Amino acid sequence: MTRSSATAGALQEARLPVQAKLAAAWTSVMFLYIYVDYLALYKPGSIDDILVGVVHEFDTGPTFVALALTLMAIPSLMILLSTTLPARVNRATNLVVATLYIPASLYNADGESWAYSYFYGLSIGLEVLLLAFILRAAWTWPRTTRATAGRDLAQARV
Repeated sequence: MTRSSATAGALQEARLPVQAKLAAAWTSVMFLYIYVDYLALYKPGSIDDILVGVVHEFDTGPTFVALALTLMAIPSLMILLSTTLPARVNRATNLVVATLYIPASLYNADGESWAYSYFYGLSIGLEVLLLAFILRAAWTWPRTTRATAGRDLAQARV
């Protein structure tokens, strides 16, 4: 059996739009947030604290629930916004939100015991790496040259 030269070549790299990369990264961030919160429930005493109305030393009242929802709604919405906002607004929004979420991710380790340092180190490390990827993708967003920008605008009007 012989191979044809067409199948023996290198794999073709598909060029993904920046918007798709950003949406994929925000989706990964959300999966990590969800699973880290879920797996944290397995720590001894977590469920007992929730039953008495305490999460991470905060009382679980309406304010906590609203703030927690807001904290998770923003990256959830970033998945959609990364694919729908105009490029200039999209870039700025991703830069601002990813920058603000790095300290929010780091805060998750505050007050945790050393017994869970690997868990929090890995989860926060992965979150920060994803946020750094978002920052890099947004920061290095490809620009069009003036000659192609005019042509692209003319084609968009057709």
